[in-house]
Amino acid sequence: MKTLHIIFNVSARSGKTRKLWRELKGILKEREIDFKAYRTLREGHATQIARELSLLADEAVYIAVLGGDGTINEVLNGIVDFEKVRLGVMPTGSGNDFGRSLWIPKKPLDALEKILECMKREEEGIPVPCLDLGQVSWDGCDKPRIFGISAGVGLDALVCKKALDSGLKRFLNKFHLGKLTYVFHTIQSLFTMDTANITLSYREGEQESTCKCEMEKVIFAAAMNLRAEGGGVPMAPHAVPTDGLLSLSSASGIPKWKTFFCLPLLIAAKHERIKGFSIVNSCEFVLRISKPMVLHADGEYCGEVTEVTFRCLRGCLKLLR
Repeated sequence: MKTLHIIFNVSARSGKTRKLWRELKGILKEREIDFKAYRTLREGHATQIARELSLLADEAVYIAVLGGDGTINEVLNGIVDFEKVRLGVMPTGSGNDFGRSLWIPKKPLDALEKILECMKREEEGIPVPCLDLGQVSWDGCDKPRIFGISAGVGLDALVCKKALDSGLKRFLNKFHLGKLTYVFHTIQSLFTMDTANITLSYREGEQESTCKCEMEKVIFAAAMNLRAEGGGVPMAPHAVPTDGLLSLSSASGIPKWKTFFCLPLLIAAKHERIKGFSIVNSCEFVLRISKPMVLHADGEYCGEVTEVTFRCLRGCLKLLR
């Protein structure tokens, strides 16, 4: 079996990944699996490591991530040759929307087994399945950012920004309740955030003709590659990461007090029936925003933007699952 390159973030799940890594390392050595390990030391380090690994001369490079959604996003943004790289995930974060939406085992040890099985199958001639990714670019960005779960503006982005440095999140992680951080910050932000008007342009489905619509008092607009974000909130319940399309889930023209009472329906994936909520599928969306709104990609803060483009990168990720 070829070398498995493991990128691990010991800070994930408030440092509990350190113990998990010791267990995984012991199992890999016991089973005489050829592996190399790379510990992330700072923000952006996983991107640098993934870039260097994807430039190796090997015909196929096997990378596994032991960490949360943020570490996975960093790795995705470091890969320079998706044709060569095969990616495996052992989720250890508090949200784990990437792993949850793709039915990756919750326990890292079980996820490792699936990764090793997939590597063995490829050696036997069975190809690794391919998934879509998303790409977001915005006014003034130096380089478009890849996302595996979602990217969006408004409420969900503001919540992600607050959760990144949340003391509450670190506290709740100790009790395995980290995803409640998103619920708290969602309620708090809903009544304090500013809405904006958005001009939306997109191609409906895979058609060539462009649709255009005006959205007033937009609370959020999230381009979903997977069905859920923010610790399991099903923003686009029917999103499929193999159809070459993103699902833009949005809420606009709804009083904030009413939106608050709609949150249970959003969590239960029943929001499509509510006036003001909508989901549109397309391979590309362009949003022109009346005033700056917070933008995120897989929960990572990107900035305050007035124009943003979401694109689907069809079948570019070879995922070991």
